[in-house]
Amino acid sequence: MKRCNQLIFALLTLAMSQTIQAAPEPLDRVTVQINEGIILESEVAGMVKTIKANAANAGQKLPSDTALRTQVIERLILTRLQLQMADRIGLHIGDLQLDQTIENIAKEQKITVAQMKAQIESEGTTFAQYREQLREEITLGEIQRIQVQRRIQVSPQEINNLVKLINEQGLKEVEFQIGHILIDVPSDANSQQLEAASKRSATVMKRLKDGDDFRSIAIAASSGPKALEGGIWDYMNINEMPTLFAEVVGDAKTGDIIGPIKSASGFHIIKVMDARGLQTKEVQEVKSRHILLKPSPILSEERAKSMMDRFLAQVKSGEAKFEDLARQYSEDPGSAAKGGELGWADPNIYVPAFSQELNSLEVGAYSEPFRSTHGWHIVQLEEKRTTDATDKFNTNRAHQLIYRRKFNEELQNWLDEMRAEAFIDIFEPETNRG
Repeated sequence: MKRCNQLIFALLTLAMSQTIQAAPEPLDRVTVQINEGIILESEVAGMVKTIKANAANAGQKLPSDTALRTQVIERLILTRLQLQMADRIGLHIGDLQLDQTIENIAKEQKITVAQMKAQIESEGTTFAQYREQLREEITLGEIQRIQVQRRIQVSPQEINNLVKLINEQGLKEVEFQIGHILIDVPSDANSQQLEAASKRSATVMKRLKDGDDFRSIAIAASSGPKALEGGIWDYMNINEMPTLFAEVVGDAKTGDIIGPIKSASGFHIIKVMDARGLQTKEVQEVKSRHILLKPSPILSEERAKSMMDRFLAQVKSGEAKFEDLARQYSEDPGSAAKGGELGWADPNIYVPAFSQELNSLEVGAYSEPFRSTHGWHIVQLEEKRTTDATDKFNTNRAHQLIYRRKFNEELQNWLDEMRAEAFIDIFEPETNRG
């Protein structure tokens, strides 16, 4: 396998060298080989340029160019590994699904697709580039959902324990924004490696205590999943954040720096960047029903969409009943037998496209056919109600919080495993070679 990979790189280098001789202008070069794929220097340079521009606009400090480049390469490696996995399982986001997603985004922003296109192009990005970036983002989200979801088990006992805890202690009305730095340690680390990592974490901790910028240090030194974001995680309730965070931030105050904390993956340093009251104490629940068709080699995207158009016309004209069509055609095993009924739920438990569609409907209305990561849907919003999340903590919300926590933990485990099993060769720029 390694000889094959070396041969691939040799051929690529030969082809590029011949092209260079034929043209006086410098050409792109291979920066990383990942299994059978490559990352080009132009991809690294483009991402570095984007990060620098965003940091300048936000007034954010950045580490040295070398440290930033290292983090960018690492992010591109993880992205490419996930896209390779998507290719292997035949996951492809088609143009029809992409168009539907763009329409959903425009609808959420209360603008037309034409207005959205003009806005994107005014910022210096072509609409074609935007489409491909969005296709990649959707692919990454879907491959993560497929691969990580199967690793997660939420038992009835866990849900019952959380509901009981909430009933006894009340829902903690605080969300934390966490800063996280991980000084990683190899899984088979020897005592010298452990000591070196421990010293690095102590040095980082001292710099933070002395007032150095957390985000800049995280970009330079962290091996955590949010390194390029300055180590910053979005606001989380203590019941949904990774266990390591939850165990130490419960009584912490904004600005507190905690660590280093040793775990199997290395030494962690955590800072409470901010804390705020929960943004809502009331939950808007919806009662809905849907029909789902899943595109496949037998059922094309276009055919599935056409069938949904026909179903919707039949329901609106009174030619057919929604529940009868759901029982006959829907491919959601959990709801089809019940005429498509999904029951009462917080719409945020559904995938984004489904949640957005529900939030846009009036009670009693049917959606137009739309595409989510699961397939093509028609959904009817039957009823709405408001519940008090602090007084009534139901099993759906408990499941949601536990699932989010486990998803964050298992996603990082999956990425670490995939990277450890991959063939990765990073080629340093000529100026860095000794």
